[in-house]
Amino acid sequence: MSFPLLTATAAVPAIGAIATAAVPAARRAVAKWLALLFSLVTLGLAAVVAVRFDPGAKGPFQLTESHAWIRDFGVRYELGVDGIAVALIALTALLIPFVILAGWHDADPLEDTSPNRRWRPTQGFFALVLAVEAMVVISFEATDVFLFYIFFEAMLIPMYFLIGGFGDRAGADGEERSATLRSQAAVKFLLYNLAGGLIMLAAVIGLYAATADQLGSGTFSLTEIVQARADGKLELGTGTERLLFLGFFFAFAVKAPLWPLHTWLPGSMGESTAPVAVLITAVVDKVGTFAMLRFCLQLFPEASGWATPVVLVLALISILYGALLAVGQRDIKRLIAYASISHFGFIIMGIFAMTSQGQGGATLYMVNHGISTAALMLVAGFLISRRGSRLIADYGGVQKVAPVLAGTFLVGGLATLSLPGLAPFVSEFLVLVGTFSRYPAVGIVATVGIVLAALYVLVLYQRTMTGPVKAEVRTMPDLKARELAVVAPLIALLLFLGVYPKPLTDLVNPAVDHTLSVVDQHDPRPDVAVKADAEAAK
Repeated sequence: MSFPLLTATAAVPAIGAIATAAVPAARRAVAKWLALLFSLVTLGLAAVVAVRFDPGAKGPFQLTESHAWIRDFGVRYELGVDGIAVALIALTALLIPFVILAGWHDADPLEDTSPNRRWRPTQGFFALVLAVEAMVVISFEATDVFLFYIFFEAMLIPMYFLIGGFGDRAGADGEERSATLRSQAAVKFLLYNLAGGLIMLAAVIGLYAATADQLGSGTFSLTEIVQARADGKLELGTGTERLLFLGFFFAFAVKAPLWPLHTWLPGSMGESTAPVAVLITAVVDKVGTFAMLRFCLQLFPEASGWATPVVLVLALISILYGALLAVGQRDIKRLIAYASISHFGFIIMGIFAMTSQGQGGATLYMVNHGISTAALMLVAGFLISRRGSRLIADYGGVQKVAPVLAGTFLVGGLATLSLPGLAPFVSEFLVLVGTFSRYPAVGIVATVGIVLAALYVLVLYQRTMTGPVKAEVRTMPDLKARELAVVAPLIALLLFLGVYPKPLTDLVNPAVDHTLSVVDQHDPRPDVAVKADAEAAK
C-alpha cells in the first residue's frame, strides 16, 4: 500500500498538538519549539503534496485514500485533493509556523498575581493552534461529506478556547481587557457556527436519505454522488435539491462570513491576539469558501444556478458594507476584520459568477488574502503590543521611530487594497473580469469596494504612521529579528505572486474547469466574437 501522504499531512499537526499539550508547564520553551517543529514538518509534507500533484492528470482528485469506516451508514474515510485543495493546504501549512512565531510570547504567564488572575498555559495555546491546523487540513482533503462535516464542526472547539482563553491583553483603551468581553466574543463565534453546522447536518442527513432511496444504499462520497448524477442514476428533484443546497450554503456562509451572517467576526478578531485573528480569517474562514466550490456547486448544480442572483447580491452587499464600516473604524483590529468581510464578498462573487476567470480568481483570492491579511494583522499585532492600545488615535509618527515596522505595515496595507504588483491585485482583477463578463452591473458596482479599500488603508497608515511623533510612541522599538522572520517571507511572497502568479494559476485552473463542467456552465462568448459570427453567417 502506498504511503498515505494526505493522512500524514493532517496527522502530523494532530500528533504535535498532543505532544505539545503533554509538555510540563515548567518547560514552556520546549512546548514552543516542539510546536514550531511539528508545524515545519507539516509544511514539508504539504510541499511534497504540491510536488506530487499533477495539474494535467485526468480525474477530479489525486493522491486519493479510501477506507471503509462506518459501513452500516455508508461513511468512508475518503481523502483526495484537486488543485484548489492543494493551494489551500499549502497556504495553511505556510501560515501556521508564522502564527506560532508571532505568538511566541502571547501565552506566557501574566504578571498579575491577584487571586482572580487567569491561568494561561503556554503549551495549551500552541497545542490548540496545531489542532486547528490538523482539522483545517483534513477538511480540505475530505471527499466524504460526513467526514468533512465532522472536522468542519470540530475545529470550532479549539478556536473557541483560543478566542476566549487566550484573548488580547490590550484593550481599545490600552487597559487589560475584561474576561467577559473575550468570553462573549468566543460564545458568539461558537453559537453562530454551531447554528450553521446543525442546519448543515440536517442537509447531510437529507442527502444520505436521497441517495439511499435512489441508489439502493446510502453514500456520502462526493465522487460517487457526482458520478451518479452524471449517469442519470440520481435525481434529487428541484425542491429537494434547493433545500439541501440552502442547508449546506447557510453553514458555509456563516463560516465565510457572508453578510448578514458576519457579525461574529469583528468581535472574534478584535478580542483575539493577532496570531489567533490570522488563524480565524486567513485559515479557518477559507474552509467556508472552499466548501462552496467543492460541495455546494458540485453536489447541487441546478440549485447553485437558481441561487446565484441572490448570492451575488449578498456578496455585493458584503463588499460595500465591509468596506464602508472599515472606513469608520477607530480600532485597528476591527478595521482589518471589516476589510476581510469585504474581501470575502469578492471571493464569493467570483465563485458564483460561474466563469473560469471568476472562480480561478476567487481561488487565488483565498490564497492571496490569507497572505496579505496575515502580513497586515501580524505587523498590527507587533504595533499594538508595543503601545498597548488598539485605538488608531493613540498613534502618530511611528515611521520616524520604527521605520521598518512602518514600511512592512505599508506593504501589507497596499496588498490589502490590491495595489498592482502585489499578489491580491491579480486575483481581484480576475474576479472582476469574470463577474463583468456575465453580470456587468454587479462587476461595475463591486469596483466601488476598491476605491473604499484605498480610503481605509491609506487613512489608517496616515493616522498611525505619519505626522508628529506622539509622546507614547517616542521610545517604540523597531521590529526585532523574530518579528522580521515572521513578516519578511510574507512580504516576499506577496511580491513574487504579484509579478509571477503562473504557478498558482496552473495549479487551480484545471480544478476550476472541472467544477464548471459539473455545474454545466461555460464562459460567455465576447460580444465582438458573437457579432463577427453573426456577420459571417449572413
